[in-house]
Amino acid sequence: MKNVFEQKVSYCDTDAYGVVWHGSYLRWLEIGRMYFCDDAGIDLMTLQENDVVLPLTNINVRYKSSAKLFETMVVETKLQSYSKIKLTFAQKIYNKETGKSYIEAVVDVVPVSCEGKLHRNMPQILKDMCEKYSEEQ
Repeated sequence: MKNVFEQKVSYCDTDAYGVVWHGSYLRWLEIGRMYFCDDAGIDLMTLQENDVVLPLTNINVRYKSSAKLFETMVVETKLQSYSKIKLTFAQKIYNKETGKSYIEAVVDVVPVSCEGKLHRNMPQILKDMCEKYSEEQ
């Protein structure tokens, strides 16, 4: 399974030259992971009700080209792999019209309790999602 959503570049996403500021991509990646979980039936409130939050522990972003003001981008998110303590997402952002790649990213998140304690084993709610939606399957 993958989540795909479109995002039009607005003024607040760019620098003075109409080029997307590099930090804006990170926000869109976060939204993509949130939408992926939503599509899998696990919204953020459900995670919190199950004493799970998913902080980012590692991100590797390859910037390939810059998006510009008013372009429509596509943000694509897949669950690449998982272990008993980590989920790894593969994400990319590209131009809707041309397919031109802007960035590719690999993002690791770990399940911790709402108090910040690391879950030593994948919580069942996430384990079920991983088994159903991981690219490993």
